[in-house]
Amino acid sequence: MQNSKLCFIGAGFHASTNIYPAAIEAGATIQAVATRNLERSQAALLQFGSSGQAYDHAPQMLEQEACDGVVVVAQPADQTRLALDVIEAGHNVYVDKPLGWNAEEATKVAEAADQAGVIVMVGFMKRYAPIYQKLKTIIDGGTLGKVRSFQMKFAVDSTPFCENEEQFIKLAAIHMVDLMRYLFGEAIQVTGTTVRDGKYINQSISLIFDHGVTGSAYFTGMSAWSRESESVLVTFEHGFALADEINKLTVHKSRQGDQLPWKSLEEHDAVYTPSGTPMSGAYRDLYLRGFVGEMKHFMACCQTGTVPLSSARDNVGTMALCDRILSSFI
Repeated sequence: MQNSKLCFIGAGFHASTNIYPAAIEAGATIQAVATRNLERSQAALLQFGSSGQAYDHAPQMLEQEACDGVVVVAQPADQTRLALDVIEAGHNVYVDKPLGWNAEEATKVAEAADQAGVIVMVGFMKRYAPIYQKLKTIIDGGTLGKVRSFQMKFAVDSTPFCENEEQFIKLAAIHMVDLMRYLFGEAIQVTGTTVRDGKYINQSISLIFDHGVTGSAYFTGMSAWSRESESVLVTFEHGFALADEINKLTVHKSRQGDQLPWKSLEEHDAVYTPSGTPMSGAYRDLYLRGFVGEMKHFMACCQTGTVPLSSARDNVGTMALCDRILSSFI
């Protein structure tokens, strides 16, 4: 695959820490950067070793630059408008989540993308994280039989950027909500409870999916969880799989046979982990969290015209599930 020439809108902390480095690691060339400040755009180009063009006006960049795709990583309140601007200019676009604050806004973006004939990909990086791609392969492969149930946990200190339950679901827990759909399909029943004390949020959600999978999710946003934590436990007909903290997947296949399993050493687990080495530097995290994977996927889709796994149309389903979870709280 040839290197892609990408233009960027935004150069904040998340973009500079995760998206720019991941794009470069994936093989992208940074062709241009647009922010509200010309010096900031120039600084971003310098930081990532690009000799590209700096802009302080995104529409000007969209008009003057011919590129394979545009990466939008801005404030959530601005991303939908910016994505629509990119679509109108006829460029493929990657947009960080959330794209549209609800299903209605997400639908407008998807329709605009369809009419313009451009690729729109939403940054749900967990779909591209190695641990969840491996888990998805096990689910689809059927080696452990049919999926029966799952338990999901996500805990983070959301107090600096979330004021209420809706912001928590759509700015923090949204990645796990999208992961449910990626792994298990579409939810047909959602019930939930929430307890909020100021900015402290605790949510418990029960779901039934269209293939008969039942699941429960525990989401919490509290300062107690400055050490962010997540896990997904999937129970199959013939075993279970535990994805723990993005870097360890334990797969257990139930023993089959006449002899009682406690009479001998018959039980065993397969454990998948990345290697640990200082040679990885900061790139290990970019790979394990899915940032490099999603950039590679976006670039490949731009070059081949393939619909992204996390497309604008698919994003409608995730935003709709977020809205259903919020409306289910009692």
